[in-house]
Amino acid sequence: MSDKNIINQQIELAKKNNQNAFSYLMNCFWDDVYNYQLKHTGNEIDSEDITIESFAKAFNKISTYESKYEFKTWLITISKNLHIDKIRKNKNKIDINKFNEKISVHENSPNPEDKLINEQQLISLKSKINKLKPHYKEVVELKFFNELSYKEISLKLNQPISTIKVKVIRAKKILNQLI
Repeated sequence: MSDKNIINQQIELAKKNNQNAFSYLMNCFWDDVYNYQLKHTGNEIDSEDITIESFAKAFNKISTYESKYEFKTWLITISKNLHIDKIRKNKNKIDINKFNEKISVHENSPNPEDKLINEQQLISLKSKINKLKPHYKEVVELKFFNELSYKEISLKLNQPISTIKVKVIRAKKILNQLI
């Protein structure tokens, strides 16, 4: 069976929500999407973030993929559009210092009201994380609370990096729905 046939077979399995197919496709095309982003952003962290978002969006929309297009091209197009969106969003942010360089904040610590709001938001977020399935909850806590890299999580859980990335993508999607 040719590589193209295997890819098409995995795409069909992914359309049926097969986790192994998602992992397979991510393994096959991660470097292509990541390197495309690295070339355009020049930043490893942004490249990884956009690549993860690209796969998340692609897997959410995989039912719309048409086999008359190359899967790699479809992924890169999604990635390119996410990058453009990120650039537009950053251009729309207002940098207060550009308008008034004399403005300075003397107090770096939040006031009691801000602390209370932050604590309440954290409690709310943690309660939503607790609603996740244990394997999603574990990777979210390791990634975002313990600030471990994908590689460190992979080693700690003795799972392939691609599996960890898929779990983080899925967990973020579920959390977004809960929030």
